[in-house]
Amino acid sequence: MDHPPTKNMKGFTLVELIVVIIVVAIMSLYAASKFIGVSQFSAQAAQQQGIAVIRQIQLGRMQSNIEDTDTLHDRYQLVITGKCLGSKQACSSDTNEPFSHKVVIEEQDMSFNPPLNIDFDLLGNPVICTTPNGSTHTCSDPVQIHVASSAESELICINSQGYVYGC
Repeated sequence: MDHPPTKNMKGFTLVELIVVIIVVAIMSLYAASKFIGVSQFSAQAAQQQGIAVIRQIQLGRMQSNIEDTDTLHDRYQLVITGKCLGSKQACSSDTNEPFSHKVVIEEQDMSFNPPLNIDFDLLGNPVICTTPNGSTHTCSDPVQIHVASSAESELICINSQGYVYGC
């Protein structure tokens, strides 16, 4: 039996076709996620990011060993405003510089309540809560922070021992 010569045969192998199909599928999934819109998990993402930011501020305060009146204290004070949850330094900054100690969810309109400033002691416990009108009081147990997007809302709690969790 004579087989036709294979040197002039052109085409793709099955393996090459499968690889191309997989690559095109991955690229189309990525592109589709950009066009579908914002995920419904934005409040949950903000809650998880908020917990991490609060723990980072607490840890920084615990390691700082500085007086409360020092200028560096702005880095270790938690600020909750309508549009910001993070350190006082990050929330009061006028620059577009990214801060790791501030909740940022891209392309989301997030809100945070109640408006408070929370000071932590050197053990990471919330000790002083200051309202926007300037009144100070000891932080209640637990401090509840409402994180809301347009579709859903979540809670972050800080108990009197400084444990931060989603409640």
